[in-house]
Parts: sequence; C-alpha cells; structure tokens
Amino acid sequence: MSARGLIGCDVPLAERYDLALVDLDGVAYRGHHPIDGAAEGLAGARAAGMRLVFVTNNASREPEAVAEQLTGLDIPTRPDEVMTAAQAAAELLATRVPAGEPVLVVGGAGLHTAVAAKGYRIVGSADDEPVAVVQGYAADVGWTQLAEAAYAVQRGAWHVASNLDLSLPTARGFAPGNGALVGAVRAATGVEPSSAGKPSPTMYRLAVDRAGASRPLVVGDRLDTDLAGARAGDMPGLHVLTGVSTARDAVLAVLGERPHYLAADLRALLTPHPEPAVDAGWWVCRGAAARVVDAVLEVDGLPDDPVDLVRAACAAAWDAADRGAGPDPASVPELLR
Repeated sequence: MSARGLIGCDVPLAERYDLALVDLDGVAYRGHHPIDGAAEGLAGARAAGMRLVFVTNNASREPEAVAEQLTGLDIPTRPDEVMTAAQAAAELLATRVPAGEPVLVVGGAGLHTAVAAKGYRIVGSADDEPVAVVQGYAADVGWTQLAEAAYAVQRGAWHVASNLDLSLPTARGFAPGNGALVGAVRAATGVEPSSAGKPSPTMYRLAVDRAGASRPLVVGDRLDTDLAGARAGDMPGLHVLTGVSTARDAVLAVLGERPHYLAADLRALLTPHPEPAVDAGWWVCRGAAARVVDAVLEVDGLPDDPVDLVRAACAAAWDAADRGAGPDPASVPELLR
C-alpha cells in the first residue's frame, strides 16, 4: 500500500527505528494505572537499541514528575527523556517574544517552569500588560484565570496554547481538556490561538533534535493528535489500541490522521508488521480480509491476531475513500471488543 495508508515492516519496529516518540496517557499508562504490555514492550525496545522520548500534550506537570511516575510503573525514565507541551509552548513563544518580556501564564507548575526557564517575566494579570498569554491545562484553572487571559488577548497579547486536546482521559472517563478551556478564551475574544502541542509536529521535531535520531517512530493512541502530528511531521506513526481512538475510528480515519502501523499495545514494538495486499477485490492481511461494496464494509476471516482484521478493514476502507467511494460509517462495526 502507498504512504497514504498502512505499511509493512519485516523486522521488529524497535530494530527499524532508532527512536520512539511515545505518548503517555492511553499508551504508557491510563491515569495512575499501568497498561498491559507497556513496560514489557518499552523494556524490550530499549534492549533492542531503540531510544525513547515520552512526548505529551500535558503541560501541567514537570518532566521530573512524569519521569517519576513512569519509573514507578516499571518504565525507568530520566527527566531528559520527557518532552512536554509546556516545553514546546515555551520554544514557540521564543520565536517571537524576546526574553525578559512579561508573559501571562495560565496553567500548572510545568508551564510556569518552562516559561521561566526561557527568561520571561511571569505575570498574573492582564493589567500587567503581558505581550503574550501562554495557556496549558491544570486542574485548578478556573474562570478568574480564563478571564485574565481573555482580557490580555483582547488588548493584543499573543495567545499561545500548549495544546488543543478537547478531552482528557481520567480514571472516571473523559473530562474537558486544555482545548476546551482554550475554547472559552477563543469564544470571548474571537482570536485563534497558536498551538505548540500535537497535532503540530513541533514537539516531535524538538524531541528528535534532542535525541540526535534519524529514524523516529511516533507512538500514540489518538488519531487527531498523535497520529495527525506524525503525518504533519512526515514521520511514521504506530496507533496502539489502548486509549482514546478505537479500531473503528482507525477504519474511518481521514487522510491526515491515518496511522502507518496498527497494534494492540506497546509489545508491538518487538514484532514485525504485515502489510495488507489486494487479492481478487479483497484487501487481505494474513488470515483476515475486507472490502467495500456499495458503501458497505465487509470483513471475513478468523485471524490468529485480531488486529489483522482491523488492518485489512483499514486498507479496504482507505482505498475506497481515496477513490471517492468510502464506506458508510453506519456499516463499520467496532472490530475489537
């Protein structure tokens, strides 16, 4: 299949790529709980020579805290192996705002630390005449902080968002993410913010430069952020089905959000990946097959690896969509349960 869809890898991914840019929540862990296969897969990848950088749209925590959490989940991590949206936002800010200028920070400790490290003077009110507002998620962000951000943006301050994720996965379900909070400021001001986080590839490029890598692989669970960022940055992306975006979501993915690889979890870093191929009108992946007929997705087979059915379905659906004859979403079931 072309670069518009799934590709194959005849060796384990950890041998093909020298750096994994790994998302956190929904990939390495879920809330405060480990995800099956995450520690095993990442340890095996390291043993194979693959380096890791954990790249997260969460701007509320500092890299040291993220590294400590990962280490506590049997994923030994150094702070310099963590790249946060807060760090990316500070880097973006530095492209237009000289050090020493006043900046209004709306967010958590991680964002405050990253902005201060760039030499900016952090202020807490629009009346301090900030030249920029940098906004990231924190659980205690409320109306007062959002109002100050809105006042500053209305007066001409540059609005920089660490990320635009509308939802945030928690142990209890999905809560409003930074994108939802940024949306309140956008609604009040009519000003579209700049964003440093995924799906912008800024963080990925910063992480690749930091690691000195030449063959990076993006690993994530969200098509609209992790995998869209991979496509935007012209990097291969692995979609693991342990978080937000489901197998059905992958089948219905738009061109700019399609993964290059699909897998159940991070143990997939340690295995080769098959590439679906067309055969007599069906897209076939080992023991699975799929096709689109009259806008209906049809699947067949009982493969040893259930993900092969998803791979075949993605190949069939994407090929049909590229020809202007994609499947009716109502015909696409949730293939993994």
